Amino acid sequence: MLQLVSGTINVAVIASLVAMPLGLGAAIYLSEYASPRTRGILKPALELLAGIPTIVFGYFALTFVTPLLRDLGIQVDIFNTLSAGLVMGVMLLPTVASLSEDAMGAVPRDLRDGAYALGATKVQVATRIVVPAAVSGIVASFVLAISRAVGETMIVLVAMGQQPNLTFDPREAAEAMTAFIAATGAGDVPTGSLEYKTIFAVGATLFVLTLVMNVVAIRLVRRYREVYE
Repeated sequence: MLQLVSGTINVAVIASLVAMPLGLGAAIYLSEYASPRTRGILKPALELLAGIPTIVFGYFALTFVTPLLRDLGIQVDIFNTLSAGLVMGVMLLPTVASLSEDAMGAVPRDLRDGAYALGATKVQVATRIVVPAAVSGIVASFVLAISRAVGETMIVLVAMGQQPNLTFDPREAAEAMTAFIAATGAGDVPTGSLEYKTIFAVGATLFVLTLVMNVVAIRLVRRYREVYE
């Protein structure tokens, strides 16, 4: 179980490090800098990433990202956590960007106008006014992205490999909890066997992990929620 939990956490952390800053940056651009016409083109184009099947992302990580990392001098295994995490982060970009942009769009225009009247620049308004005012929605988008990363199956099944490995080195092969469930529950496991019971044990652990994350997120959102009349 420890090997599976470590693999799940590793790939989720890498995906979050990609999706959170890039997604938040895209949301700030769409909300504060882009013209209505540009926003109307870029936002649907960004959300198209959410419609790509995850199996496609998995094979993209295996056949393109892993060779690319090797060409860049990063010595990774054929199956590795790094490429799976990077591609998963790209998959999560629409989730973070779209929800964060919606939260920023709900911030009253009066706050922006007041900041501009005091001499604030567009960067200051975006980073010191809009983002703090929309922090509850931004945190919610982050938690949803992390939950999707923890529960993603096909990318980790294809690109990470199926080798339980208690390591925090993303260049090595590993196995996530969802990949273990998908690989073990292929239909030929005898009922009542150790493998059969292990599937439910891993599933229960995955459920508890996701539940704890969402409980913490709900407390954070309620604590920092801004209500405007």
